[in-house]
Amino acid sequence: MKRSFDVVAAVVAAVLLLVPCIVVYLLVIMTSPGPAIYWSDRVGRNNKIFRMPKFRTMRVNTPAVATHLLADPASHLTPIGGFLRKTSLDELPQLWCILRGEMSFVGPRPALFNQDDLIRMRTAAGVSELTPGLTGWAQINGRDELPIDVKVQYDVEYLSRQSFSFDLYIIWETARKVISRSGVSH
Repeated sequence: MKRSFDVVAAVVAAVLLLVPCIVVYLLVIMTSPGPAIYWSDRVGRNNKIFRMPKFRTMRVNTPAVATHLLADPASHLTPIGGFLRKTSLDELPQLWCILRGEMSFVGPRPALFNQDDLIRMRTAAGVSELTPGLTGWAQINGRDELPIDVKVQYDVEYLSRQSFSFDLYIIWETARKVISRSGVSH
């Protein structure tokens, strides 16, 4: 049922968000040199690497590390990067990964390929068996502000509590948090 929901919701979202996606695509191209879409290697289900797209919010030669590891993240943002992150519009291309089955709407956020500590902790806890999500239990409980061990605790809790109704609750809370711009990394 989860996969069917993901496919139907991703198709509906892609149709409804086509015009905003085109506008964001053009704005990224017009405001900074480089491609509009940034592809990063992410860790998926069973630690399989996949390529995840986002609208580019950072300048072209920014190191491929988690934002909190950059000395001055704001200095790497494109002119509209902060806005895209605050509104989560940068995440829209991930609908492609949901359609392909590499991601779900709800699950642990996919780790960067080089986040060894997060990958190791998730694997030890069994969380690596889950399909990563566009949003998740950790995201609505702190998002970018959580230390890695706390994120993993939330991922483990999601693993034990997962259900269609819990996923719908997480989607609802995500929408509420995005609208309020709560816990977003700038």
